[in-house]
Amino acid sequence: MAETSASRPASTILLLRDGAARDIEVFMMVRHHQIEFNSGALVFPGGSVDVGDKEIVARSDLYSGGEGLSEADRGFRIAAIRETFEESGILLARSKDIGAPVDAKRAGEIADAHRVALNEHKISFLDILADNGLQLALDTLVPYAHWITPEGMPKRFDTWFFLAAAPPDQLGAHDGRESTDSIWVSPREAVEGGESGRFKLPFPTTRNLIRLAKQPNVSAALEHARGLSIVTVMPVMTKTEAGRQLRIPREAGYDGEVFEVGAVG
Repeated sequence: MAETSASRPASTILLLRDGAARDIEVFMMVRHHQIEFNSGALVFPGGSVDVGDKEIVARSDLYSGGEGLSEADRGFRIAAIRETFEESGILLARSKDIGAPVDAKRAGEIADAHRVALNEHKISFLDILADNGLQLALDTLVPYAHWITPEGMPKRFDTWFFLAAAPPDQLGAHDGRESTDSIWVSPREAVEGGESGRFKLPFPTTRNLIRLAKQPNVSAALEHARGLSIVTVMPVMTKTEAGRQLRIPREAGYDGEVFEVGAVG
């Protein structure tokens, strides 16, 4: 029997805004085709928790809104905000001096000055925060889901999904490295695109988009998330004559227990 690979802690954010057509919209990116995991897929910004995130956990002056959270929980949220900044330029942070949210102009200046260097590992996120008098706004993230990659997959992640309202006028843009395109899209349109072949959607992404599509606006989505009792989902995968079948806990709230899928992301 093949040994099960360990799952790496990871985070992702569903950045939300109210769309012009009265549909909620979420920021998504197309992963570069040369990326090993989910290449070419339409995904939310996110990635692995790294050593630098844990160093920020130890610096309570570099974040706010972490009261009552464990070190691990703070690490997941810090990683989510860092990855989102790296991949989209959107920054969920406050000014350390006055506690006000970083506005779009300031976020753009910080991204222009440091984002490339951060992605090239020439500067740490900790130094960016300290040098610019910033505190990460951990309380802007609302836990939404917890998924673990099925056993038997070569690369596995233990991923927390968070909802967050996108800061006003921070529009976001893909980095051209890990992602090649980015869009604001309604969850319904994204799911329809996955069904038509316009988009390649990983299974957890699809299920969370379907759940999110039930909410009429950002405020309702965040309120719904705050009331969730989150059930960890680690799909059990089996092969059938039709392809692959995934079984997840019905109590996780994804309108079902058994799903037929072509490919697993």
